[in-house]
Amino acid sequence: MTSRRIFIKSASALSAAVFVKGPINAFKKAPLIGLQLYTVRDAMQQDPLKTLEHVAKIGYNSVEGATYTGSQTFYGMDPLAFKKVLKDDGLVMLSGHYRLGEEKTPQPVKGTMLLDWQKAVDDAATVGLKYMVCAYLAEDERGSLDHYKSLAEEFNKAGETCKKAGIQFCYHNHNFEFDAQDGILPYDLLLNNTDKDLVKMEMDLYWVTKAGHDPIELFKKHPGRFPLWHVKDMDNTADKSFAAVGTGTIDFKRIFREKNLAGMKYFFVEQDKCPGSPFDSITESYDYIRNNLISI
Repeated sequence: MTSRRIFIKSASALSAAVFVKGPINAFKKAPLIGLQLYTVRDAMQQDPLKTLEHVAKIGYNSVEGATYTGSQTFYGMDPLAFKKVLKDDGLVMLSGHYRLGEEKTPQPVKGTMLLDWQKAVDDAATVGLKYMVCAYLAEDERGSLDHYKSLAEEFNKAGETCKKAGIQFCYHNHNFEFDAQDGILPYDLLLNNTDKDLVKMEMDLYWVTKAGHDPIELFKKHPGRFPLWHVKDMDNTADKSFAAVGTGTIDFKRIFREKNLAGMKYFFVEQDKCPGSPFDSITESYDYIRNNLISI
């Protein structure tokens, strides 16, 4: 059940929402601060109930799923059971990550865009997802520009199925989409060859920056196309590795000022690798966002 501490934090968040600027619907109701559960993946595998409770106690009120397999559904729970767990902890899951399903594996992976997608969409609707995101393309799912064009067609089809369930389909980038082929960026190809209403983007601010591109320039080229963001920082080392939000080199204040141009609705903290406990890292990220970015 929701603890008194979580209730107090939620009440404080609602009070603070009165002073939030900007037209983002989520911010008008309450400052939703989300976490991509991949950040705490090991803990979720060991004990998802305790992990979600811990995430809520830190202050997060929104999560993005990282695991759906069709048969095991959401972290070993069926959609209704998982939805109840989220509700008991004062959490909502508005977005989830999924795979294309073209990767060569010993056994076909269900719940992907190419296998049992309709069931994945139905389960997502039961939990209450508003977005279903293609999380990643394995190396053997990338290939030539022609292959990326075929992927764009698959994304349109997946988006059409999502739309019928009242869900928006998105694509989440890394940095390989910015490796030019014959002077063309696969990321641009995906943006230009997908229906702008059926396929939107979850921009990973870290990977765009690491690829040498400016998120704001992409917002200007494709306004309103980026309803979801991954907020992760980059450390000031030669490796440009992951860092807790606010401790690295990315100017998030500058980017958040352009949230309306981007069309951003929700964002999720993600840190792929943490130097110590991921709970320490996500606490540091939460505190920075709560104190510095919500009111922009």
